[in-house]
Amino acid sequence: MKNVNDQILMDRLAEAAREGRISRRSFMNYSMAAGLSASAATGLWTSKAQAAPSMGGTFRLGAHDGNTSDTHDPGTYLSFSMIQVAHTFRSYLTLIEPDGSLGPDVATEWSATPDAKEWTFKLNDKATFHSGRKVTANDVIASLNHHRGEESTSAAKALVADVMDITDNGDGSIMIELASGNADLPWLLTDYHLAICPANEDGSIDWKTGDGCGPYKLTNAEFGVGYNFVRHDDWHLEGAYFDEVVITVLNDPNARQTALVTGDVDAITQLELKTLTLLQRDPNIEIDNVPSAAAITMPMFCDQAPFDNPDVRNALKMSMNRQEIIDKIAFGTATMGNDFHHSPAMPYWPENIPQREYDPEQAKSLLKKAGAEGLSTEIKVADSVFSGAVDMCVLYAEHAKEAGIDIRVNRVPSDGYYSDVWLKEPWCVVQWGARPTPDVMYSLAYKSDAAWNESHWQNERFNELLLQAKAELDNDRRAEMYAEMATLARDDGGTLIPMFPNFVYARRKNVQHGPDLAPSWQMDGARACSRWWFES
Repeated sequence: MKNVNDQILMDRLAEAAREGRISRRSFMNYSMAAGLSASAATGLWTSKAQAAPSMGGTFRLGAHDGNTSDTHDPGTYLSFSMIQVAHTFRSYLTLIEPDGSLGPDVATEWSATPDAKEWTFKLNDKATFHSGRKVTANDVIASLNHHRGEESTSAAKALVADVMDITDNGDGSIMIELASGNADLPWLLTDYHLAICPANEDGSIDWKTGDGCGPYKLTNAEFGVGYNFVRHDDWHLEGAYFDEVVITVLNDPNARQTALVTGDVDAITQLELKTLTLLQRDPNIEIDNVPSAAAITMPMFCDQAPFDNPDVRNALKMSMNRQEIIDKIAFGTATMGNDFHHSPAMPYWPENIPQREYDPEQAKSLLKKAGAEGLSTEIKVADSVFSGAVDMCVLYAEHAKEAGIDIRVNRVPSDGYYSDVWLKEPWCVVQWGARPTPDVMYSLAYKSDAAWNESHWQNERFNELLLQAKAELDNDRRAEMYAEMATLARDDGGTLIPMFPNFVYARRKNVQHGPDLAPSWQMDGARACSRWWFES
């Protein structure tokens, strides 16, 4: 820090954080303005701004969505249980902090050229693998290259398709060269597939042994069943308060909740919302209800009647009572959608765009303008899309009757839904997982030539802004672009977004965590095992 005034500022910030008068995001911003690096500010927040967490104990987590086909290959990560396991024993270049901001992991700092085409990442010289070997630039390069190239079978291949080259700068840093500017690259590197693994001599990675450089060392793995860990004492970040961690796969929601109530586990993922009220009455249980960037979408093919008319699309958007959907289907555990795929849990949130209200009379007027009075159409949905998906559509159909719209709800089999219905039928229901930034979401599903452009929407101005915003390093200017893009998607786009469902999970009362919980994945961004602790 520069002088005594900065020290006084830091003391005041620490006091404000201890008293809960400042968020972690604000603390980090002010600390770095006072001259601290991102890693130093993170350490100060943990060591001074919060009450010191207690060390010790064995944390037992009951996790859903585990399969015997899971593997240690980070390119194959798919199930939630493996996402949880990965963040427990492996590390990444960057991470998403509890307040949703971007933070350091194996990389301590990063910078870009003005065109955002070349990025330099300085590596943490304290990072070590559980086998005892220091993490080097070669390990990082091999880990990223694992997902690149024509022969790669990684699910993250598309994320790094724009990477032209990765080089060792010889000074404890690497440089990533891109084909086109991307201001979101540090965010993309938080993706759960892009774990740092030891490099082999031939440039491949050693993923089979389960070696990692994360907060805990993996001691036993039975895929689809359970995993055991012990603390990695040489971990390079703050945290890892438990001595040991046990993750047990409990796919059945009743089995998970029973294990929590009886004390067989200390925390569980993904509650069954129908039993939420019952669990809230248990004095030994704490519920964590976290707004997220996950989304429920209802895409309409904009190149097929009747959805090829924007007035019809907006009439259908105005014919849903979203508040009632949230109250009766999500039991209050969701954020209202506004027909653009940009959650308040993402950066650059355009807060000044008016919320779309339920307005059947205006919907009638739009249908009359479009010559589509008495509209009759069909929507396809399966039970597996999310808990309550079919009920949501039935309730929506009742809302739409007030606008003179007949919506036939076609309940189809869950098996093959995403191969036979999504991207093939003109109107259906989809659940999207959380994405870290609006650029990632818009590039995946709204860009004109995107493989997952689920509404077949084409908007020249939107695509122009998407390209400009991707390479824009000025945050204020970038926020303006995203606000215009959101407005275009809301008023012209073909996707109705009822809600952004919260992550709802639970823990025993003696399990503690900080004031914020990351919105990127369940269980504090899948980092509960390293961020939480037992009450002393």
